[in-house]
Parts: sequence; C-alpha cells; structure tokens
Amino acid sequence: LPGNPPVQTKKALKQRFLKLLPCCRPKSIPSLSESKTVLASATLSSPGFLADSVEDEFELSTVCHRPEGLEQLQEQTKFTRKELQVLYRGFKNECPSGIVNEENFKQIYSQFFPQGDSSTYATFLFNAFDTDHDGSVSFEDFVSGLSIILRGTIDDRLNWAFNLYDLNKDGCITKEEMLDIMKSIYDMMGKYTYPAMREEAPREHVENFFQKMDRNKDGVVTIEEFLESCQKDENIMRSMQLFDSVI
Repeated sequence: LPGNPPVQTKKALKQRFLKLLPCCRPKSIPSLSESKTVLASATLSSPGFLADSVEDEFELSTVCHRPEGLEQLQEQTKFTRKELQVLYRGFKNECPSGIVNEENFKQIYSQFFPQGDSSTYATFLFNAFDTDHDGSVSFEDFVSGLSIILRGTIDDRLNWAFNLYDLNKDGCITKEEMLDIMKSIYDMMGKYTYPAMREEAPREHVENFFQKMDRNKDGVVTIEEFLESCQKDENIMRSMQLFDSVI
C-alpha cells in the first residue's frame, strides 16, 4: 500500500508471497504423495495434532509450545482441517520448538532478500504477527494472521495492514512511522536495484501516502481515514484480492 510497487502478475505475487512464509519454503512443503500420507495418517488428539509416527511423537515431546486443538483452530481461522495440518507440518519443520522468536524470524526472512537488509522490515512484520506481544510467534499466531491475509474480508485485510504500519500501536499512523516503514522496504530491496533508487524516494512516498489518506490534514492517519481512503482506491482494492485462494 505505501510504496505503490510496480504491478506484477497475480501468479508471480502469490509465488513471492508464499516464499516469504516460513512454512511455505520449498524444503518445508511435503510432496503431493507425502502430503497425502501425512493427512491420511495424522491423529488429531491432543497433544499429537500431527503425530503420525514414533519420530513425530518424540519431536512433540521436545517442543516448548504445542498448538491448540485442530477443531479450535478451524473455528478461529478460515482454513480447512487439511490446510491446517499441512501448514503445521511446514511450521514444525522450520520451528521444531513450536514457536519462532524475532531473531529466527529475521533469519528466515533475510534468505529471500540477500541483496538488501530486511531485518528492520522483518521486525515490523514479526510484531504484526505477535499479537499478544510476548516476543514470540506461535503456530496459532501464524495461522491467525495468515488467515486474515489470505481469507479475510477486505476490511479484515486493511485492518491488518493498518496494524502493521501503526508501529507503536496507538491507533494512528504518523509520518515518522510511515517513513520508518518505507526506509525499511527500500533497505530490504537493496541499493543495487535498477533503476537506482533516489535517497529522497521514501520521503516522497510518505508525502503521497498522507496526501491521499490524511483527510482532515491533522498530520496523522486514523483507521477510519485509512479504511475510507483504501476502499475508494481501485488499485488498492485490486491488490487486496491478489492472494485469494492462494492455498
């Protein structure tokens, strides 16, 4: 939303988005045959959840966080039973302890932006997933956020985006917060992009953002202003639908 990036195809955006998710990295997703085996043999009783072998039971005995029951997660998210099982399998592969802290999250995220420094933006994203602010992202945190991004209503997705930009969580976005976001995006993209990015570009994006969003010109953007402005912007509305039915 803030940077108005170049238009990409829906397929390319979906593939890029999935790459950035810890559970959707290539080495984390089982093959089709493996997925069928996992889903067919998975047990749903607590604490097993996905324990379909002695090895899985051993792994689960060493975790420091076990997910809630599958039925409860189905009620809390818009994922199906099978989707939750596959997502958990991938999450467990990346995060055997059952949770991911900020440093681990940064390390995972940085692998997809080797040309730049993604650490600051990864921190902002981590804080958006860490809704209870306990310094870690559990499977429940992860699938709750993912459910909003991929399956939520337009208002759900816009509220999630607003929360990402509202760095101090005080209910409004300031120019300083948006500038921090924009700088982190430019840092993540790297200095060697083509065409080369101008140093003043992040600030220009912030000014454009506030010119469009700050309806009463008081120097901050509230959730009401954000929602109203986004819902009237056709480009933003189209971008909100890019990830429909990704998985």
